[in-house]
Amino acid sequence: MDPKPFPLSVEFFPPKTPEGAAKLRLVRQQLYALKPEFCSVTFGAGGSTQEGTFSTVRDILADGVTAASHFSCVGATHQRVREQLATLKAMGVKRLVALRGDLPSGYGAGGEFQHASDLVAFVRAETGDDFHIEVAAYPEIHPQARSADSDIKAFVTKVRAGANSAITQYFYNADAYFSFVEDAHAMGVTVPVIPGIMPIVSSTQLMRFSDACGAEIPRWIRLRLQGFGDDSASIKAFGLDVVTRLCEQLRSGGAPGLHFYSLNQSAATLQICQRLGLGGL
Repeated sequence: MDPKPFPLSVEFFPPKTPEGAAKLRLVRQQLYALKPEFCSVTFGAGGSTQEGTFSTVRDILADGVTAASHFSCVGATHQRVREQLATLKAMGVKRLVALRGDLPSGYGAGGEFQHASDLVAFVRAETGDDFHIEVAAYPEIHPQARSADSDIKAFVTKVRAGANSAITQYFYNADAYFSFVEDAHAMGVTVPVIPGIMPIVSSTQLMRFSDACGAEIPRWIRLRLQGFGDDSASIKAFGLDVVTRLCEQLRSGGAPGLHFYSLNQSAATLQICQRLGLGGL
């Protein structure tokens, strides 16, 4: 009998144009070759892309693949969340990625949920075990956390509220991940913490994302990328080496799976998994 395959999952964002939707249909089919455990779909601040999220989730389910809807509670009311949960349940969704969500510019902490842990507790109270709930984890500390200690405590609170597993923000330092998992274990957290993996395909895009979300790009990687200038082939080849090595370290160190931030592209994720011999490639 074959050993159990190493769990992989993939994240998409809702396309904004008909061209984007057509491209994503193709990308999804290519990434299904990895036999992902599930595919998640992101959610805009204040529900701005909620319809797009649910529509993309429907498409993935129609493809016969397990879909996880990101679920943000910024500015939400209990009744609104109740209605959205009913919609997702009727669609056949079994997994949620429960997040507080990004506060829109100039937006106070309005709504009836202050933290992701409030959302997790509410979903559990309303729906029992109907959903597998993922929460976010930040090996390099959430950019809005007061301290590393308060950040790990916030994570533990989310898990205790009823989360089944966690997906991390992306990172390029395996030690940050293992240290985070060790700290969580020391506080009694035993749920799987899946590393989030961001392939490197463009240095300007990576710098922009990392500045926005607080993910560290190690100095040596930043300087190498800067040294390549506009040489996109060299950037992609270097990125492939760096991220493949990171995935190898995580896997050999006991990470329970890998979650790829695809950015609605397939090439880099497929190449990394092929090098790793994962997903049947």
